[in-house]
Amino acid sequence: MQGPDGIEWRVSPGLTDYAAALREMEARAGAVAAGDARELIWLLEHPPVYTAGTSADPSELVDPRFPVVPAGRGGKYTYHGPGQRVGYLVLDLNRRGRDVRCFVHAVEGWVIAALARIGIAAFRAPGRIGIWTIDAAGQEAKIGAIGIRVRRWVTLHGFSVNLSPDLADFGGIVPCGIAEYPVTSAQAIGKPCDDATFDAALAFTASAFLDSLTCDGEIEA
Repeated sequence: MQGPDGIEWRVSPGLTDYAAALREMEARAGAVAAGDARELIWLLEHPPVYTAGTSADPSELVDPRFPVVPAGRGGKYTYHGPGQRVGYLVLDLNRRGRDVRCFVHAVEGWVIAALARIGIAAFRAPGRIGIWTIDAAGQEAKIGAIGIRVRRWVTLHGFSVNLSPDLADFGGIVPCGIAEYPVTSAQAIGKPCDDATFDAALAFTASAFLDSLTCDGEIEA
């Protein structure tokens, strides 16, 4: 499917094995770097899995009840599973601006803008990577994670957003190394949303996300 700015926009139905997705994403990134393939935005879900970033601390793997897979991205442990929308971004920063900090900031802004489209007020939290909102108890809670790798100035990995996962499944790890704050979901805060609706919100805000990679401005919801 054709996405904005000539990017392939791919939506995979059902559950996609994490290790298989990782292999395909890495192959695509190599092809993009070589000029042999288009950039890719890939939306999917995984079976339950814990993924370990390059800074993962073994003490934060509390209960390995699901497979644990090295991810190659930055960050610590995270969880993927049914009810969580994952977006993999294979984008060429050679043509969009060689600024990794700008890229991460822009991804955060894109997810925040998409969540606003479905009625969820989300925000960045200084010193805490990821996407945050106020949960049903009135406290700050994490609703989305960001994990990025850049190789030959082509990006890999991307974001995950909790729409309706079983939040108990996060209990086997210290999510992203942050023990002081809980995780939440769209469903848990009374804003249920299916994949198709959230995908449409991402598509609506995608062009603004790509434009923001120059770090000239924020994405508007």
